[in-house]
Amino acid sequence: MKAMTYAKYGDENVLELTERPEPKVGPSQILVRVTRSSVNPVDWKVMSGGLDEMLETRFPAIPGWDVAGTVEKVGPDTPEFAVGDRVAAYARKMVNEGGTSAEYVTIPVEFAARIPEGVPDDVAGALPLTGLTARRAISALEVTDQDTVLVHAASGGVGYLASQLAVRTGATVLGTCSPENFEKLRRIGVTPLDYGDGLVDRVRDAVPNGVDAVADFAGGVLESTLAVLNDGGRHVSITDPAVLEHGGRWLWVRPDGSGLADLLSLVQTGDLTVDIDRTLPLEQLPEAYRLSREREAQGKIVIRVQD
Repeated sequence: MKAMTYAKYGDENVLELTERPEPKVGPSQILVRVTRSSVNPVDWKVMSGGLDEMLETRFPAIPGWDVAGTVEKVGPDTPEFAVGDRVAAYARKMVNEGGTSAEYVTIPVEFAARIPEGVPDDVAGALPLTGLTARRAISALEVTDQDTVLVHAASGGVGYLASQLAVRTGATVLGTCSPENFEKLRRIGVTPLDYGDGLVDRVRDAVPNGVDAVADFAGGVLESTLAVLNDGGRHVSITDPAVLEHGGRWLWVRPDGSGLADLLSLVQTGDLTVDIDRTLPLEQLPEAYRLSREREAQGKIVIRVQD
């Protein structure tokens, strides 16, 4: 099968298109014929060696954890899916080796969710990591319709989805972003605030009594979070473990087929929108990583592996 691989840690220049054996399919696994993957910052951070202390890497490694495609084979004792089913997954594994930037990938059955009718592969392939991260954050914050919530980096990949999920609870949602994204947030029911110097004053102007919950998808904002958070308020971060020292929660996304199925159903009904910047072919994965690393994309970058 065709796959993008890297034989050593580095930037996007270590990626090359290679031929790799088709993965084996064990018990409680499915082999997915990959149609779409997508790029997340963690992909190129892993490739650079940034998570080497946590994840073992076996070279040559195939990067990528998001996937959409069709079931090609099922392993023994796998009644949940059948050949031909359209599925999506957040396919992170304990060993970094067989990722989703390839024509085929094997995943545990509990990672996978059926793609509902009417949801394109581009959208399903862009959703897993960011969607499950957003879902986990809003769940951890226990957001209700009585809350005022501040979302740092609300127009970004995770923040945009988390903001929509928070709005769905009936909460009042404020979101930080650059001014050019203000209208993007207003369209989903979020009050936009310019990030950077003066943010605390802007939050206090909007909600003089402070906020009940804060979701940090930006990093470097702990001081601002604590300054606007009510006594007894909840806060989470996906970027800053220092929140643990201040009563907050540091989150890592988990593979979750059931949770992904819920998100896909919201996409199907039009209650959740995935922001896609562009779709590039597998051969242009190095360019996709560069665009992500240099923050030139305004939404998710989808990778077209095959049709």
